[in-house]
Amino acid sequence: MTRVVVTGAGIISPLGVGLKHNWTRLIANESGLISTTQLPKYSQDGWDKIPSKVVGVVPEGPLSQGKWNPTEHITTGEIKRLAKFSQYGLACTQEAINDSQLDPSTLKSSTSIGVAVGSGIGSFQDIYDNTTAFNQGGYRKVQPLFIPRLLNNMAAGNISIKYGLKGPLHSVSTACATGLQAIGDAYNFIKMNYADAMFCGGTESSIHPLALSGFARARSLVTDFNDEPTKASRPFDKDRNGFVLSEGCGIVVVESLDHALKRGVTRDQIYGEILGYGLSGDAYHITAPQEDGEGAYNAMKQALTRAQVDPKKVKYINAHATSTTIGDRAENNALYRLFPQSTLVSSTKGAIGHLLGAAGAVETIFTLQAIKTGQIPPTLNLNSVGGKSGDEAEKFAKFDYVANKAKFDIDVDYAMCNSFGFGGVNSSLLIRRYNGD
Repeated sequence: MTRVVVTGAGIISPLGVGLKHNWTRLIANESGLISTTQLPKYSQDGWDKIPSKVVGVVPEGPLSQGKWNPTEHITTGEIKRLAKFSQYGLACTQEAINDSQLDPSTLKSSTSIGVAVGSGIGSFQDIYDNTTAFNQGGYRKVQPLFIPRLLNNMAAGNISIKYGLKGPLHSVSTACATGLQAIGDAYNFIKMNYADAMFCGGTESSIHPLALSGFARARSLVTDFNDEPTKASRPFDKDRNGFVLSEGCGIVVVESLDHALKRGVTRDQIYGEILGYGLSGDAYHITAPQEDGEGAYNAMKQALTRAQVDPKKVKYINAHATSTTIGDRAENNALYRLFPQSTLVSSTKGAIGHLLGAAGAVETIFTLQAIKTGQIPPTLNLNSVGGKSGDEAEKFAKFDYVANKAKFDIDVDYAMCNSFGFGGVNSSLLIRRYNGD
């Protein structure tokens, strides 16, 4: 039986650039969310006309301060040629390579190492810019690289090209479940011997007034905390009323345990072992889940069943909970059915907002860190659990949601990460601490 472990990680989020910087801020209970009034061209670009005024933007500046400066990660040619979501993908892949201590010379032309990286939307900026250019000037105003810049699979393609990876090349686009499903698919590729190792995850850069307008028109975004952006994302809270649009990237190295041990990886270098991956569809609505949480329940149950793990063993769940009224309620209903009272539940979206296609990958990394460090990240802005009209008090009283402050010195053997998305897609990943057994 092939066992699959995680040996490296790279992350970019509104909390900053790099795993160390992100984790330090996350467990210090900090938020990365800002007001759109802080964005350049606030009025000129139309941000001022949009009712939701909170976003999660990757902070720009020197890498030494945990901020984004593309010149510190990629070449000038790559900056010109690649859309930002692909730039994020390359930067996080390099961090994951360094973290995993993979020898770059072994990557080149390897047919047993592949890529599974997706994006929910791709390059919104390129779509907008080229549509505007075409409308104003016709065919010759469209950029020659327009299509290669915007395609969702180009983050994966560019990673494969840069590092010479000739194993499976795969991309996922399942809305907000993208990042986690890319990791789950990579796990299956290794289990089925298509590859020995995979770079996998999700990347997103859709902070654009048109994107914000679209989600606002769908009534998905928060509008109640425009003057207090760090309080806007409040998963499971009585005052939740929509998610915060964010951007970022998460890439992990997954490999067979045999492959990792043969190249000298030690127990302490392994973040965790992936045991199970569950998938389901709601077959219900394009944007809203069933309130009973059946789809979420089915995905979590499948991950547990495939791994033959009793739900009672799961100590921590990184919930998908995006701070929407129905979404959080549905997931909580599913958790209530499946897990015991002793399970800790938190949503890191309180700190970083919703990274769309990158969310599941970033949150998987946070889940792995919780297992490895015994530190449980908080659910920020959780002042009154449940209490929204339609919430059942009993079901919101079962768990410890790690409200507002991280927990430390928690022994976590098993953990789960959830990601759900528009279209009714549900996915869950079950992870175990690796103890050298």
